[in-house]
Amino acid sequence: MDLLCNAYSNDSDDEPESKTPIFPPSKRPRPDYSYPQTNRHHVPVSAPPLPNQLYRSLLENEAPVAGRYISKRERAAAPLSVSGAPIAPDPSPSKDHPDPPDVVTPPVQGSILDTGLPRDILSLLRRQKKSHARQSRISGRLSAALRYHRKAVNAIHWSASHAHLLASAGMDGTVCIWNVWSRDQKLARVFSFHNAAVKDVKWSRQGHFVLSCGYDCSSRLIDVEKSIETQNFKEEDVVRVIKFHPDNSNLFLAGGSKGSLRLWDIRSGKVAHQYIRCLGPILDVEFSLNGKQFISSSDVSGVNMSENSIIVWDISREIPLSNQVYVEAFTCPCIMQHPFDPYFVAQSNGNYIAIFSSNPPFRLDKYKRYDSHGVSGFPIKCNFSLDGEKLASGSSDGSIYFYDYRSSKLDRKIKAYEQACIDVAFHPIMPNVIASCSWSGGVSVFE
Repeated sequence: MDLLCNAYSNDSDDEPESKTPIFPPSKRPRPDYSYPQTNRHHVPVSAPPLPNQLYRSLLENEAPVAGRYISKRERAAAPLSVSGAPIAPDPSPSKDHPDPPDVVTPPVQGSILDTGLPRDILSLLRRQKKSHARQSRISGRLSAALRYHRKAVNAIHWSASHAHLLASAGMDGTVCIWNVWSRDQKLARVFSFHNAAVKDVKWSRQGHFVLSCGYDCSSRLIDVEKSIETQNFKEEDVVRVIKFHPDNSNLFLAGGSKGSLRLWDIRSGKVAHQYIRCLGPILDVEFSLNGKQFISSSDVSGVNMSENSIIVWDISREIPLSNQVYVEAFTCPCIMQHPFDPYFVAQSNGNYIAIFSSNPPFRLDKYKRYDSHGVSGFPIKCNFSLDGEKLASGSSDGSIYFYDYRSSKLDRKIKAYEQACIDVAFHPIMPNVIASCSWSGGVSVFE
């Protein structure tokens, strides 16, 4: 109860009072941030502005929301720039979802981190216990169909501290922030800071920032509340995957298309460690439970050497602990550590998920695999439920497959899209909610 109440209040991200705030004070109390602020660029407006008369009528009829009060004089003087949030255009219909009604929605005003939720959702969130002992049971009912991306969606990620927010990264070069259960406007923010396709996105533990990476050879830290880019971590090759350190949110791993593996320090904006080995494109990275090692997956098909496809690294010593974890001739687009047990799984292009011990000698379990879904060359990802008893995976046939983690048997599947289902993500608080994204650009939430 305390965790959930703190998650939906402004005090949830407060630092000790002894720290000096980096951002200038405002009329509204703001939490302290540990990230430096550089290279401020305002987010571009993603749609033509509304006519003045229509905009005034929308403002007059909408319900009051949290945020700075806007006087009538300010509305009359600058009716088209009252918020830094973009106005999302209504994208063209996709095959996965029916045409939405033609509704013009004003931009989100005030804070999206404390936006009021429907009472039933807020009540449901507050009833959840801190323990994740409850088993995840997904009914398969489509709760929300979220449409903005015009190309494939590569990754999705729930905010752990503000659990009504979902981030998605698309091949159209945008990062979207969704207020999933909002009655009025589910698309809360659209960021177009990247100059090319966005490959991955992750929420920071503080909940006010998202980190994204992509084909413009950079990783970018974005302040979601202010809609500005605070840092840009430039590299020499395409950044395919990013992952925050589980114990230190100022550190994150970045894997590149030319085999680069770097541990960045956000405070200094420099590389803290670099892991050098002649590898192919890095497909995924994952930290161990103790945070002292990490696992990398790379595409070794070009060099015809399968022994380096999965490597376990020592973080501080910058050396591989084992490079012969997986010796089959398949690449693995996803690595996922079990939330409690010393095991990790790897999504294989052999159309199955393999399971390994995360303790030395990091052996493959040859007698257990999850193999009812299809991969077929897509970057299909998988994820564990909150209690660790279910393993969900996307599939090339557009379905979500749910496996029993202990027995590896298929429990059920949900037909989500006509094209490949790329990523799946269990809700960080409600065990019966799961989000997914599609190669066709759709984002869906099932409960």
